[in-house]
Amino acid sequence: MIKTAWIFLISILTASGVYADDFDFSEFAITDAGDSDFLLEGIEINSGAGPMAVSGFDIAGVMLGMNFEDVQTLFVDNGGLYSMRPKNSIVYSIHKDWKYNLDYECRQNGIYIPSELEQCVRTLAKNRGLLYASEMHLVRENTGETLDVYFTSNATDNVVWRVVYKNDVDVLEGDSEKFVNQRNKKILAFWQNVLDKYGAPNAGTDTWASSDNAYDPVMMAYYGALELVDNGRHATDESKNIQQARENFKAKPYAF
Repeated sequence: MIKTAWIFLISILTASGVYADDFDFSEFAITDAGDSDFLLEGIEINSGAGPMAVSGFDIAGVMLGMNFEDVQTLFVDNGGLYSMRPKNSIVYSIHKDWKYNLDYECRQNGIYIPSELEQCVRTLAKNRGLLYASEMHLVRENTGETLDVYFTSNATDNVVWRVVYKNDVDVLEGDSEKFVNQRNKKILAFWQNVLDKYGAPNAGTDTWASSDNAYDPVMMAYYGALELVDNGRHATDESKNIQQARENFKAKPYAF
C-alpha cells in the first residue's frame, strides 16, 4: 500500500526543471518537520543498577533504528497484529529549513500564488528526496491499543527514532467501586507484563536507560503507555538537515 502511494507521488518536472502541477498532494498528510516536542530531562541510574541495552528493546516488534520499509513490511505486508488507522496512517514531512529553501527557489522562478507555491515546494521536495515518511499510525481495534512510530528524515536513512504505545487500561468506565477495582487490576496486569518483558527499570521507577545521558536510548512507562525514544538520533537528524539546507541554499548569483 505504501509502495503504491510512493509510485503515485512520482511526477515529472516541467521543462524549466522547477514546477509540475499534475499531482494532487492534498490526498496525503504532509507536514513541516522540526521543532519536535521530545523529552530531554536528566537521567540518573539507580544506585546499584547498571546500564540497560535499550537499543535492543522492541514495542510490538518495532525497534529503534528500523527503517521505514522494515516497519512497513512488519505491519502492512505481513499482516501483523496492528493495522493502519483509517485516516492519515502515514504522514509525510519536509524539514522546515529545506522548505524555506524551496520556497525561495520557487519564488525566484516567478511562482507566488500560495497554492501554486505550495505545490512547487512539495514537488521539488519529492523529486529531491526531501519528502519523507515521518510518522506511521497503527491501531488494534479489538483491544483499544495504538502504536505511533516516528522516523528521521532521509538525511539519516529514514529510521525509527521514537515509538509510542498506548492502551485503555487507565480508562475509568464509571464512578462506582467496581470500575475503580477493575481499572486498578488492569493497571497492575499491564505493569506486570511490562516487567516480564523488559525487566525492572534502572532509572527511577519507570525508566529504562542506556546511560545517564538523555541523548542515549531510553524507554519510559506510564499508566497504559510506553515510549521508546532515541533523542540523540533525532538531534543528529535535525542538525544534518539544518546544515545541509544551509549549504544548498540557492542564493542569487551576486557579482561584485
